[in-house]
Amino acid sequence: MADDIDYEIIGNDMQIVEIELDPGEAVQAEAGAMAYMGPGIQMQTGMGNEGGGLLGGLKKGLKRALTGESFFITSFIHKGSGKGHVAFAAPYPGKILPLDLSKFGGSILCQKDAFLCAARGVEVELAFTRKLGAGLFGGEGFILQRLRGNGLAFVHIGGTVIRKDLAPGETYHVDTGCVAAFTETVTYDITWSKDFKNALFGGEGVVLATLTGPGTVYMQSLPFSRLADRIFAASAYGRNRDEQTGIGGSGVLGGLLGGDRSF
Repeated sequence: MADDIDYEIIGNDMQIVEIELDPGEAVQAEAGAMAYMGPGIQMQTGMGNEGGGLLGGLKKGLKRALTGESFFITSFIHKGSGKGHVAFAAPYPGKILPLDLSKFGGSILCQKDAFLCAARGVEVELAFTRKLGAGLFGGEGFILQRLRGNGLAFVHIGGTVIRKDLAPGETYHVDTGCVAAFTETVTYDITWSKDFKNALFGGEGVVLATLTGPGTVYMQSLPFSRLADRIFAASAYGRNRDEQTGIGGSGVLGGLLGGDRSF
């Protein structure tokens, strides 16, 4: 059973989630996510090997590393009296999304490195896309994060959060980078663009993610990869690359085929 924690999300675009803990309660977080903590809170860094020994901890650490998280995970335990507080900050502009896993059948799939923090008892696991095509061309590769448990977990989503509750058989076609999280009842696949000219010159890439219900899907308006592309394109190096390749250069064509929108 996960600890029953209270929380408050502070801010608009660069948010912080402040967790309130009773004595003995704990929250676990990605290394480096902590913004501040109050008196009585103690940190314990490990591999999440409680009850599993060293080998179990190594396996959990490696699985987290493959999903984009750090090998070690930090627990923040309230060992004082009264209420304790610890806060975690978003890594880039977007929203912190609270997920009560008990409302999603005990697990949800997220883009890799989405995890921010969770009540003690929630596990961050390795998950794979079900189909080869979705893994090769789905924008996020084969690897996803599975958050499993019956408590609260917090993930970070770039830009604005859009939730869609899909009916059985209902399908949405989504830019691959905009898929943030979805329940395990949702079928995830990829669709090739039917019009190659649109894919080549429309800036939307060659493939789209296909999400079919039933289930819940969370989408993000600003994937980190898109934000990084814009920053890179505006940098001196990005401008120099544009000047060197030009509109007819192979670098532009290769970037478009790969879904690179910085061109």
